[in-house]
Amino acid sequence: MLPAQPMEQHLSRLRHAIAKTGEPLVDETRSLALGVPDIDAALAGGLACAALHELSAAPVHLGAAAGFALALAARAPDKAGQTLWIATDFGSQETGALYGPGLDLLGLDTARLLVARIARPVDALFAMEEALKCRALSTVVAEIDGEIDLTATRRLSLAAREGGALGLLLRHKPTCSPSAARTRWEIAGAPSVPDELGGLGRTAFTLSLVRNRRGPCGTWTLTWDHHERVFAALSLGVDAASRDRPDREALSA
Repeated sequence: MLPAQPMEQHLSRLRHAIAKTGEPLVDETRSLALGVPDIDAALAGGLACAALHELSAAPVHLGAAAGFALALAARAPDKAGQTLWIATDFGSQETGALYGPGLDLLGLDTARLLVARIARPVDALFAMEEALKCRALSTVVAEIDGEIDLTATRRLSLAAREGGALGLLLRHKPTCSPSAARTRWEIAGAPSVPDELGGLGRTAFTLSLVRNRRGPCGTWTLTWDHHERVFAALSLGVDAASRDRPDREALSA
């Protein structure tokens, strides 16, 4: 029988005893800053590591969503960690598989990339859950085509918290179903600004943050510099607007 003293004191002592016997928890304050002040401010410093995030492709923009996920993996704070990309056999046949030279041009070192081909979507979720618990992985991405229940996303969130990896659930289309993910994004490609020779510019994304547990939502258009592995807000500049009005009169004195 417990001594006659407040039960809260006993519970407090038990919590401290359990905490001392367990492994140290991962640093849940780590964030992956995108380097764009407005977005990082909305995310309270950046995309939370040791957490699950959902990236949904806007219609016909799955390639852009996959590219954004790979760019995030390239910016992962743990440069020694590996990135695991999980996809189903059917999904790879329908939408295509990762292309090595393209990954190099996007800025992700293929030596840090592991690819797992899974038979069924349910097996892909199981593989992601187990992978998120592995401390050797810095980023885990799983392509999922179809609905996922709330319980599954809760399990993934807990696994990411346990292992410390950045979990990215890449959904082939937007969804309104409940989720335990820390943030939910809708990704689309955006027209890039041509380079100084009129050629193709940097890769551009339109990001819509539709759910954010840390703060407000919003929409931004960013470019990705694969050499420096940095994002930048897309700006047309003053000279681009002036071309619409070539016959503008000079201001009177």
